[in-house]
Amino acid sequence: MARYTGPTCKRCRRERTQICESRKCAAEKRPYPPGEHGRGRIRESEYLLQLREKQKARYIYGVLEKQFRNYYTKAAARPGLTGVNLLVALETRLDNVVFRGSLARTRPEARQLVTHRHVQVNGRTVNIPSYAVRPGDVVTIRAKSRDIVPVLGALELQGARQMPPWLSLDPDKRQISVLDLPERRHIDVPVQEQLIVELYSK
Repeated sequence: MARYTGPTCKRCRRERTQICESRKCAAEKRPYPPGEHGRGRIRESEYLLQLREKQKARYIYGVLEKQFRNYYTKAAARPGLTGVNLLVALETRLDNVVFRGSLARTRPEARQLVTHRHVQVNGRTVNIPSYAVRPGDVVTIRAKSRDIVPVLGALELQGARQMPPWLSLDPDKRQISVLDLPERRHIDVPVQEQLIVELYSK
């Protein structure tokens, strides 16, 4: 499967917001798009604004276009606001839960922990980053992996990161409990989901 492996901060500059988890993001020093004509003024059409918002959400959660569209299709079929349903589906991805629960320092690192079979859900190893967790699920780092560097590094940063109210962490057991589905006010990603809905509704 194709996956972007270039500089993350280049995307931060393109979207003019911090997507990465770096403390020294290039977007802060150079808040304009990368490239020779980055400083040039571009007339931002309605379509461009919608596209940029969709790309921003994709980059934050590390989802490819086809999979992102599938998330949107399922969100539109559910009752409630399509945009909120979309963000809830992205937030409840297993790799995002590992990141939000402070068992990984970044989403890409959380994704790697999952694909390398370090993560269990309800006692069973799951190596699918897009696995959708549900209320009542218990996500743990398997016993042999509890003291690996990424996990220990993430736990050291735990105090500096706000735990979402829909998750609960037991750091000693390396265990995250999913208490509920997230509400929109608990999702702090800088995304205007309504613009994404407008883009896909055309």
